[in-house]
Amino acid sequence: MTEKEQRGFEDLDCYKLALQVFKEAYRVAKSLPPEEKYNLAQQMRRAATSIVLNIAEGYGRYHYLDSLRFYYYARGSLSETLSAFILCDEAHYAQGELPGQRDLCYNALRTLNGYIRYVRVQQQGSQEYGNRAIHEEHALYDTSFTEGSESADIVPPVP
Repeated sequence: MTEKEQRGFEDLDCYKLALQVFKEAYRVAKSLPPEEKYNLAQQMRRAATSIVLNIAEGYGRYHYLDSLRFYYYARGSLSETLSAFILCDEAHYAQGELPGQRDLCYNALRTLNGYIRYVRVQQQGSQEYGNRAIHEEHALYDTSFTEGSESADIVPPVP
């Protein structure tokens, strides 16, 4: 099979739309005034990047519940990116661009939600590991800090 025939997550429609949102966010961030360089622009770039990366990471997970967790993160980052577009419109940094940006984000969201439904139905990995999320058994952690200590002590598992 050639690279063109099967590429994995790159072939997902939700990934392709996430890339479009990413490109739009970077375009807008680049056009923001200098005082927004380390605030709104940086946050917008991080949120848009997170959408794409979480879809890819979720695709690389074996158990469907583990995958879904990353798709939910991507969904949250997509909402955050849309919110950044709204802020740009409210601050008059972009004029008349919000309707197209909103449509792009909602299309990406609908496609991602459709893929989430597909993954939920497929339940990949449930035969081997069941339908529960993967977790550590009997892991107890003491998160209290003692004076002079900079990190929490880890308590070994109870047998």
